[in-house]
Amino acid sequence: MESVAFLTLGCKVNHYETEAMQELFEKKDYEIRGFNEFSDIYIINTCTVTNLSDRKSRQAISKARRTNENAIIAVVGCYSQIKDKEVSNIDGVNVVLGTAERSRIVELCEKAKKEKRNVNAVSQLKRDKVFDPLKITQQKEMTRAYIKIQEGCSQFCSYCIIPYARGPICSRNINEIYEEAKNLSDNGYKEVVLTGIHVASYGRDDKDGYQLIDVIERVAAIPSIERIRLSSVEPRIITRDFLERAAKLGKLCDHFHLSLQSGSDRILKAMNRKYDRKMYEERVNLLRQYFPNAGITTDIIVGFPGEEEEDFEDTLEFSEKMEFSRIHVFKYSQREGTAASKWGDPVNGNVKKERSARLIILGDKLAKRFMEKQKGQSLTVLVEESHDKEYMYGYSSNYLRIKLDFEEQYLNKIIKVEPIEIKNEELYSKINI
Repeated sequence: MESVAFLTLGCKVNHYETEAMQELFEKKDYEIRGFNEFSDIYIINTCTVTNLSDRKSRQAISKARRTNENAIIAVVGCYSQIKDKEVSNIDGVNVVLGTAERSRIVELCEKAKKEKRNVNAVSQLKRDKVFDPLKITQQKEMTRAYIKIQEGCSQFCSYCIIPYARGPICSRNINEIYEEAKNLSDNGYKEVVLTGIHVASYGRDDKDGYQLIDVIERVAAIPSIERIRLSSVEPRIITRDFLERAAKLGKLCDHFHLSLQSGSDRILKAMNRKYDRKMYEERVNLLRQYFPNAGITTDIIVGFPGEEEEDFEDTLEFSEKMEFSRIHVFKYSQREGTAASKWGDPVNGNVKKERSARLIILGDKLAKRFMEKQKGQSLTVLVEESHDKEYMYGYSSNYLRIKLDFEEQYLNKIIKVEPIEIKNEELYSKINI
């Protein structure tokens, strides 16, 4: 039996697509092995958000070649899409495939092996592209399932390479989304995560007029789906109509990842973000009217070209005002091909490091403050795992990791709990059925 191994770098969408590709190989009777094991084929699903991402991809290629010098090595994803010639010239790479047509991965690997030649199948991303039929019928994680509902991004933030790697937005047919969700629910999943490259853009290319809230409502209509999560969205989608319809369902989790990127209006404008501080704050306040205990997480970049100390202080002040439940901090990384790359990288590396450390400290303080507010409240938790049959773990609807005393009958069930104390960034809680 032929074998194949996978390595995934980057976002949740990449992980979804890797699992879908793995399923294609399984249908052809390939044995799935770990990436550190000897295998006939290695698939590396790449990310290109930062220079470090590219370097990790190259290191993975070298590792696979050392493990089996005769293996077929396929490099797919964003790094391949942006720099296909560079990837093709890396010693040991046999198949190069970008972010389109990954449903052909088995065919391309078998072709490279049979014909004993390298294959570059990276295609130009078309403006009128159709949604890649890559999908999952049986996911590996048994409690929470991901459903990819859209592809691409047309925002063109000045620091971001993703619109060039993924192409323009392309929304998946709402009936296909429903069918995948229904299939997942039939297989025992109680929670689904609607994910994509820019989820908030869902439907902007759709002549049928559907929007993200329509997808949420359609999936919520499946009785056995009890919780729906969203991957990262942007402030502009947080409208009163959206929130009224979402809150009425009783199934949308009260966790929203609203990327901020900077608390300085001057820097937001330079980043080509489509909002300012005022809009962001208004949308957060509106959101909390409908979801009072919502966990609001965010991404922030420090050291963007032209960021002065005053701009960074604005970010610190605004972050505290927004009371984020978690902050993901990134130091600016210049990406060739983006608008910001023309401005150089003028912020000193040590300054970036110092600002990053200060923002991480603030983020930790805000996270602890949010967790403290949960004590004595009633939270719903999907119990997902138990490592030692002493404790079991899951995530609350507002995305806090919950630790519970082990009771087997509650595994893969959504239950009510009451947080008691914070232990190692987890909320130790008692079951409150």
